[in-house]
Amino acid sequence: MMVRQLSSLLSQRLVQAGLVAWIVGTLTFLLTRSLPGDMAWRIAAGRYGYEQVNAEAAAAVRAEMALDTSPWSAYLHWLGELLSFNLGRSLVSGESVADELAHQLGHSLDLALMAVLIALLFAFPLGIIAGLKPRGIIDRLSLLGAVALRSLPPFVIGLLLIMLFSVSLGWFPAAGHGSGNHLWLPAMALALGLAAVSTRVTRHAMARVAASPYYSFSRTKGLNGWQTLQRHGLRNVGVPVVAYLGVQLIYLIEGVVVIESLFAWPGIGHALVHAVVARDIPMIQGTALVMGLAFVALNTLVDIACMIIDPRRRLA
Repeated sequence: MMVRQLSSLLSQRLVQAGLVAWIVGTLTFLLTRSLPGDMAWRIAAGRYGYEQVNAEAAAAVRAEMALDTSPWSAYLHWLGELLSFNLGRSLVSGESVADELAHQLGHSLDLALMAVLIALLFAFPLGIIAGLKPRGIIDRLSLLGAVALRSLPPFVIGLLLIMLFSVSLGWFPAAGHGSGNHLWLPAMALALGLAAVSTRVTRHAMARVAASPYYSFSRTKGLNGWQTLQRHGLRNVGVPVVAYLGVQLIYLIEGVVVIESLFAWPGIGHALVHAVVARDIPMIQGTALVMGLAFVALNTLVDIACMIIDPRRRLA
């Protein structure tokens, strides 16, 4: 039964991935074509620098890239390339978009994975403690902290972390890439926003489990607090926490674009911003496509994790 459910889930997600690829690619194509400014001038500036750009350089780029062709012809050409799994080449660097994204995606995954791990290390224990003693001092303080952190956009959290840990204390570098120390500040900037919500989700799940009859009966039959939590609490609390990670993936993917640009982290979010500025359409389309497919893939992993944790989903 487990194999059948996994096959059905993966089949649905493959269909969703195809639809996401087409919708994201089409919308990205339309939006990039509607951006103001001369596309040839922007591409030439990305290649040669703004100081070296003139009308002749822009005209050469326009002729080389056939930018005067109709949008409909360009869209059909892009769709044909997508169906053949060819993302094209960057209009600025001339390199394969797939090769550049493969390099940048690894850095983004490192950042996202570290952020999720830090968020769960903070949120899960704190939420359990707050849920075991609702309306206690830890519950009230965690609520205050969660509201404060969730109300701040990621770039504000990132700037505050730079001012504290880089400028004032000098513990971590403010930006860049090259060592493990460069990863901590951008990961913390993402993790704090994730932990703010995960703490409250964990708290509500723990409070609901602690008030259930089976949890109370486990104490009656002689189990101590830790044994009760371990045998009857953690798995039941883990299901909504893991499930809600699927919702928080939106915050994570959006935050990657902002945080990577703020900390000069060489991931796909940073590459997307530079591609938009340079009007590098193949790079924009490829980056947006990877982000959309990553969202589908991560949601699939969340569904599989919930299916493993909760036996009721396997038996449904």
